[in-house]
Formats: sequence, structure tokens, C-alpha cells
Amino acid sequence: MTSSRETIIEVRGVHTAFGDHVVHDELDLDVYRGEILGVVGGSGTGKSVLLRAIVGLLKPQKGEVRVFGTDVLSASDAEFTEISKRWGVMFQDGALFSSLNVQQNVEAPMRELLDVAADTRAKLAQLKLSMVGLPDKARRDFPSDLSGGMRKRAGLARALSLDPEIVFLDEPTAGLDPIGAAAFDQLIRRLADTLGLTVFLVTHDLDSLHAICDRIAVLAEKKVLVTGTMKEMLDVDHPWVREYFHGPRARAALETG
Repeated sequence: MTSSRETIIEVRGVHTAFGDHVVHDELDLDVYRGEILGVVGGSGTGKSVLLRAIVGLLKPQKGEVRVFGTDVLSASDAEFTEISKRWGVMFQDGALFSSLNVQQNVEAPMRELLDVAADTRAKLAQLKLSMVGLPDKARRDFPSDLSGGMRKRAGLARALSLDPEIVFLDEPTAGLDPIGAAAFDQLIRRLADTLGLTVFLVTHDLDSLHAICDRIAVLAEKKVLVTGTMKEMLDVDHPWVREYFHGPRARAALETG
């Protein structure tokens, strides 16, 4: 569990809708420094929408989203730029720029937000790629040259390029075989422990929840229905939570953990 209960992400009263379709209604959530928080929920419950709201890519109709004490929804452009340097985001399948090679992809946030020389950027990018377990030769490859697992590692390296305090991961193990997914889970856990990261992990992968998450937040009924450890989830009396955490896949994850 976390060594500190310092809250570094505070979501309060968030209401998000697309036309008449309400995704979140009075949603509240706290994320603590140093934890890996797994965010789960059924299809359409707005897991990725919540991630995008926290990092300022989507603006809810009302509510507050505070990161490091700053409301990202009302921050000035300068305030938002400074605070966004303190987090990194990995979207599904890495979301790499197809026209840039791997090293250039990792350098992209540095080029945009940091005033550092080109040779320094290159060395930092190579360090990040090494941290996520990519071989040196991969840095010259383009995303289309990489396997799915390697693209995800490159995307994670880019998310780490600015030495963030928080990393947001959107379905990082989706599409990976069980061995590749387990290896990626352990990479996330090792990096979180080594770098002191806070990880906001959107996932449907029960193995990931069991293996690396300190807490779980369940999105249901347009809000965060419950938060707690995997053990605590087993005691929640709610139809979706019970089916998800007591089903055959959940039992398999618990038995192999």
C-alpha cells in the first residue's frame, strides 16, 4: 500500500455529458501519492473519459479536477503548461506519431516543453527507452516496424520523458498475450517503485488489478461507486461488482496470483 495518504488528484462533483447522454454525474475521486490506482467499470461508464478530463483534454460541464492543488479545468494556459509537465500519458496502443521514429517520439514532449539541447534530448530519450526494456536498435524503428508490446513500451517511454510524478495509462495491456501482459504489469510496478510514481491505470484486466494495483476504483451508475483493495472488492454487495470480482476470470486471477 501507499506510504503516504497525500492526495494529489482530487475530483469533485464532476458532471460529464455528450448531448443528452450523461456519462458522469456528481463523480468524486481521490488519488494518493505513490499508489497504483486501477480504474474499472463496464462498457460506457466513462473510464477513459475520466482520464481525459483529469489531464485537461476534455472539459466536464461542471465540477472540479485538482492536480497538485491546481484546478486544471480553470487554470490559465501558463498554469496548465507547468502542471502538465508533472504528468505523462500513455494512450491505448501507445498512440505514437507514425511519421517519427521511436527516439523522436520520446523526444517530442521534451522538444515541446523543455529548453534542452538536441544531444541532451537524445541521451535522455535513450535512457527512457532503456528503462522500459527496449533494445537500443529499436530507437531508429518507426511505430509500424514494432510489435504491439514494443509499441506500448515506446509509448510508456514517451510518457516518462519529462520525469513525471504521475503516469496515466489507458488499457496498457489490451491486446497483449498473457505472458506479455504479465511482463508489462511487472514493468509498471518496478518503475512505480523505483521512480516513486503515482499511476492512474484504466484497465479491464483482472490480472493487472490483482498483481500491481494498491487500490481499485469502480465506475458504475455514473459515479465512482466504491474504492478499495482487491480484498475489499470481494465484499462489495453490488450486482456488477459481484459479477466482475467473483466470476471465473476473477477466480483464475486470484488463484494464479
